[in-house]
Amino acid sequence: MALSDLLYPDNPKRRQELIHLHQELLNCMSTNFRATNELAGVLNEHLGCTITRIQMRESSTVKENCDIIIQAMNEIQHQVQKIDSDMKEKLEPVLYQKLYDIKEPELEKIAIAHKIFSIILGEATSTAGMVAIKLLGSNLLTLTVSKLVSLLAQIGASVLGGISITILGLGIEMILHAILGAVERNQLLEAVRSYEKHLADFKEASEKYQCAIREVTSLVRQQVQ
Repeated sequence: MALSDLLYPDNPKRRQELIHLHQELLNCMSTNFRATNELAGVLNEHLGCTITRIQMRESSTVKENCDIIIQAMNEIQHQVQKIDSDMKEKLEPVLYQKLYDIKEPELEKIAIAHKIFSIILGEATSTAGMVAIKLLGSNLLTLTVSKLVSLLAQIGASVLGGISITILGLGIEMILHAILGAVERNQLLEAVRSYEKHLADFKEASEKYQCAIREVTSLVRQQVQ
């Protein structure tokens, strides 16, 4: 047993708590990687986008992986904004306003969007208009993505940012390195508090983000069936 564990018997428990929280964070990040790739796949296939798939890098830090997701989300936002600009450019003002009018029937909006995508892409899939309307008309970009990007940036800038995502080895040792007494105890407590604070907000925002993506991707599955 380390001398610091003799001085502060709760340290081994804190270590295990920290490792558990770290794994929860990684699981949540991994789910967001998959959800982002799923949305990117839909945009690429049905709306003519060219968004690159992303992958977690186990040899990188939490911040570096946060930055990967943020970059992909920013690209998705950019592509959807471009879709909106194309719609606005090619539609008469009255028709364009219909796309955002909550009183207009959704089927009419989808028909308008599909017609435009058939012009833009030469030939659009049967779900193109549906996906476009769902993306433009939902709060996916205005709320869920913006919230998640903000939280990812906070996590990257926090004490967690410099930790390797690998649960075993040097990542945890950066926090649990061989220092004695109150210094180690304070560092452990700070890390645990940071994880708890960020993880609670991150989980909630991630669930909303993933739910919004499921709404879009489920439309595609229903159409295929």
